[in-house]
Amino acid sequence: MAGWYWTRWPSREGLERDAESGPRRLLTGLGRAVLLITVCWGTFADGRYAGWAVVVAVAGLAAAVGLSAGYLHASREQHPVPAFALSAAVVGAAWLANWGGAILLADVLWYGLAVTALVRLPSAPAVLVAAAALGSYTAVSWASWLSIIATVGGLVMLGYLMRLDLEARGTARRLLVQERAARAAETESAALAERARIAREIHDVLAHSLSAQLVHLEAARLMLDAGTDREQVRERVVAARRMAQDGLAETRQALSALRGEFTPVGEFLVELTERERAALTVTGSPRPLAAEPALAVRRTAQEAVTNVRKHAPGARCSVELRYLADAVELEVRNSRAPRGETPGGRAASGGGYGLLGMRERAELLGGTLLAGPEDGGWRVQLRVPG
Repeated sequence: MAGWYWTRWPSREGLERDAESGPRRLLTGLGRAVLLITVCWGTFADGRYAGWAVVVAVAGLAAAVGLSAGYLHASREQHPVPAFALSAAVVGAAWLANWGGAILLADVLWYGLAVTALVRLPSAPAVLVAAAALGSYTAVSWASWLSIIATVGGLVMLGYLMRLDLEARGTARRLLVQERAARAAETESAALAERARIAREIHDVLAHSLSAQLVHLEAARLMLDAGTDREQVRERVVAARRMAQDGLAETRQALSALRGEFTPVGEFLVELTERERAALTVTGSPRPLAAEPALAVRRTAQEAVTNVRKHAPGARCSVELRYLADAVELEVRNSRAPRGETPGGRAASGGGYGLLGMRERAELLGGTLLAGPEDGGWRVQLRVPG
């Protein structure tokens, strides 16, 4: 692990342009421009170069700038061979500049190379390059040892702090990318969940009503082909028409529910039980429910009461809604049917398929749905968080 630390490159994300703020990029550009102007002024202002010496000095300055730019690019792209070769070339260019009398240019090249090496290169090569640059500066400097120690120590500390800043910016950028990816995944998951919800609504609302209509219409067609009494055929057509009306009403309610515009659960149960002549009891303190739990209660109550009407006509039906501390519970019971099919025949007649869908809806919400015979009748109990 230690060897990997000394040979790994620093965070590349921190060197990307969009990882820096606008003011930071502006200050960096201004700093480089001021540094270049200062070097040019310090090199040519005193008039030490004349004639062809000026041409050689300008060419040397341009070469030094080009080598520095190439080194910065190679280190940013993390190309090891070009970066190390160009860093050696910059050290040599600084020696030539110092030999030619461009002392300020030589010092700037050594300073800049040492700091940028500590910031951009792997730890082990960075130490070697910085040691070569600062050692060259120390070798040609006639200042006091105290001044040299202060200068070298300050440059090393500056490079170390800038490396920490680079790593921090790289970490922040990686976290930002991960957060965006997580948000995109969350959005996609929410879209898939919404599609599944719409699919359940379409199934619950349309599948049952349309299948019932087809049964009645097919029966009417067979009766017509067999020459059955017209009144019996009319009853089948009227039943199909009633199923179509119920399906249309349920479709409108489902669309309103998908938009979050449905009536409260309590009001819906009052309307349902009055229409179906069932008894309604509400216990606990009524409170608004979230969209999904409210929709589950509505659908389960509607399915259970409809099954009572279909499979146990004439039986007494009771609906009880209980508001618990952290959940809501719905219970629909009916007594023994005085005539027609017994409650035990529901699964075979198709009512159990709707309850299966209600059970799946409850489980998706972390709740439960129980349905089965009780005391000769039928009992459906839904419990969902809410």
